[in-house]
Amino acid sequence: MRLGREGVIEARGLSYRYNLAEGYALHGVDLTIAPGEYVLLCGASGSGKSTFCRALNGLVPHFHGGRLEGRLTVDGLETRDHPVAELFAHVGLVFQNPQAQLFNSTVERELAFGLESLGLSPDKIRRRVRWAARVVGIEHLLERSPHQLSGGEEQLVAIGAILALRPAILVLDEPFANLDPAGAARVRTVLREIHRLGTTIVVAEHRLHDLVADADRMVVLHRGQVILDGPPRQVLREDVTRYDGAS
Repeated sequence: MRLGREGVIEARGLSYRYNLAEGYALHGVDLTIAPGEYVLLCGASGSGKSTFCRALNGLVPHFHGGRLEGRLTVDGLETRDHPVAELFAHVGLVFQNPQAQLFNSTVERELAFGLESLGLSPDKIRRRVRWAARVVGIEHLLERSPHQLSGGEEQLVAIGAILALRPAILVLDEPFANLDPAGAARVRTVLREIHRLGTTIVVAEHRLHDLVADADRMVVLHRGQVILDGPPRQVLREDVTRYDGAS
């Protein structure tokens, strides 16, 4: 079963500067991500990973303001021309801290929230919620409060809530930052399953864990620019130490 639509990401000369910032967070990024690719986006803190993730679903520039130059299209949509409310059905973004995205009384309500905003019928919402819960392995948590879960469980709920929307593209910004090894392993397993279903996945992470074995491709950012791009094993053979911690 293939999720969502085609899932292509195309950046051409993409540059971005936050309001009041002296320099650019992204500078001349040219990048194409094909449908169904699993891309590991790496780089040191401040390299532009999070900014690129936020650009993919329109938070940059629609929410953060600033100056966006060049072009960025996701799933066939030019991000500067479409509001976040429209883009979120195409590009699902999971933040580093899942608690920032969880605010409903139960896990089931959390998974249903985005679907309700799309105006889906109650029956379709129920089916989507059960399906997403099954894919991420949280069916047993549906009646629990998301605020009484472990860090790994919270992250799975956040992923499930996005997955229920069936976006063509799933973006995760440092999803393993607050997880113990067991929680990280569960999230990795779920991401492999979602990738198997055909979703384009972009994971921004500066700690590689075992993601190298899962990803099709590794893109390394340094000071807002792409410096390395290729199969993970090949990229890791490059001398990236000269890029101030880009590995």
